[in-house]
Amino acid sequence: MDQRKLGRNGPNVSAIGLGCMGMSEFYGASDERQSIATIHRALELGVNFLDTADMYGVGKNEELVGRAIRDRRDKVVLATKFGNVRGNKGEFLGVNGRPEYVKQACDASLKRLGVEHIDLYYQHRVDPNTPIEDTVGAMAELVRQGKVRFLGLSEAAPATIRRASAVHSIAALQTEYSLWSRDPEQEILDTCRSLGIGFVAYSPLGRGFLTGRFKTQDDIPQDDWRRHHPRFEGENFERNLHLAEAVRQLAEEIGCTPAQLALAWALGQGKDIVPIPGTKHTRYLEENLGALKVHLTQEHLHRLDEVFPIGATAGARYHEQGMRGVNL
Repeated sequence: MDQRKLGRNGPNVSAIGLGCMGMSEFYGASDERQSIATIHRALELGVNFLDTADMYGVGKNEELVGRAIRDRRDKVVLATKFGNVRGNKGEFLGVNGRPEYVKQACDASLKRLGVEHIDLYYQHRVDPNTPIEDTVGAMAELVRQGKVRFLGLSEAAPATIRRASAVHSIAALQTEYSLWSRDPEQEILDTCRSLGIGFVAYSPLGRGFLTGRFKTQDDIPQDDWRRHHPRFEGENFERNLHLAEAVRQLAEEIGCTPAQLALAWALGQGKDIVPIPGTKHTRYLEENLGALKVHLTQEHLHRLDEVFPIGATAGARYHEQGMRGVNL
């Protein structure tokens, strides 16, 4: 398995990680045995970078990941997040970056995961009511206590990243990035590179849309959050189908799957970029890892640039409330 270094002084991780969110919530029914089998297969194949968060399944996802790695902790670079607060019934209660909450959230995650330390601890969303210096200061204390090895941010704006980096070394920024979400190319990637911060790309398959799996909205399960995602709704869905078709056509020419093409593109945007496609199925995991063998020529990249300029995708990344929490 190819490895990449997260940040100037961060951990070495597999070039492709595994997002575990969908194993517990948002993307249809869950199957714990299947999910744990997928995590174990990922580790067998050299994927050592697992991504979870305390809000996924309201803590259930951390518990699942913890059970999966209990007897193989030394094989894992474990990343989790705090800051998106939810109630016991799953209701969203806002974002909290206050120092006292940072410490409480970390202790709760350690307990659910059943580990002594977290390798990479992200602030999931920036708290607009708490100075980033205060939040990162509390995160840095966790490093000094040995509870956390490296720090990260998620969906933070360039100015926030700079302020955070002045308090403590930031190993990684996690933000949505794919062929149909290229906004980080405008300023965020340059900011990370100037500060020696690695970039973790979540939803590198466009939440599955770029795989060609969805031909009509009826292909989305009734209990799947994507049914209510702006890019999967109404006219936006229909307009975005031509983007998925462009990926399918080029993938067919190259001799790979659409998912492998989309991941190969993300991997090719820089050695400091680590995509973390999520799946709860071993067959999709194995397919995704095939992207490491896909070579894209300059002609391929040029064709993709023509189809996928910034802003090509119809619909926002989240609904209005969700968009208020990104790039802060």
